[in-house]
Amino acid sequence: MSFDVICFDCDSTLSKIEGIDELGRRAGLGDELAKLTDAAMNGIVPLEAVYEQRLALIKPDRASIDWLAGLYIAEQVEGVKNVFSALARQGKQVHIISGGLRAAILPLAHLLGLPESHVHAVDIYFNADGSYRDYERDSPLARTGGKAVVAGLLGKRGALVMIGDGKTDLEAQQAGAYVIGFGGVVDRPIVREKADVYVIGPNLDAVLIHI
Repeated sequence: MSFDVICFDCDSTLSKIEGIDELGRRAGLGDELAKLTDAAMNGIVPLEAVYEQRLALIKPDRASIDWLAGLYIAEQVEGVKNVFSALARQGKQVHIISGGLRAAILPLAHLLGLPESHVHAVDIYFNADGSYRDYERDSPLARTGGKAVVAGLLGKRGALVMIGDGKTDLEAQQAGAYVIGFGGVVDRPIVREKADVYVIGPNLDAVLIHI
């Protein structure tokens, strides 16, 4: 198959980490946060039920977000740079669609050659002293169905494929997207079952044959 618009999740797809869980561990809340994230990614609870709860517990400051940005880069999934280079040579429109925090994802996106306008994630706001203030509460990506909303808008530009590891990535199917499940970091049964095609990994290069 051939697609015009190639969209990637970030956490456990482009990078081996789940960003919010790493922030939780840094704040001494690792196990508690990981359980909430896993429940949302496996479709046990809706995303909005845990999104505000996690950030309220962690209250990540600007320094924490900068730290997480470096970790996203350090923990890139094998083959990510090769995949993005190949898609750039083919002239594909490449986007990141993530329920993660945009400020932490942007440095990885820059490294991979994506403009900021191609990074769709949730903004975070700080007070003047760098302490946590709030997050983008009206972002569709902070609630269930958000990736369908963004995929629907981007899909107007051509045939769209969504690549990711979680239940939220499957939402893109509601907007007519083809979904490639990526199990190279986390193997989720619901994604294996419902994705249009499923790639084990661990190298992201394995998705190129499908796009």
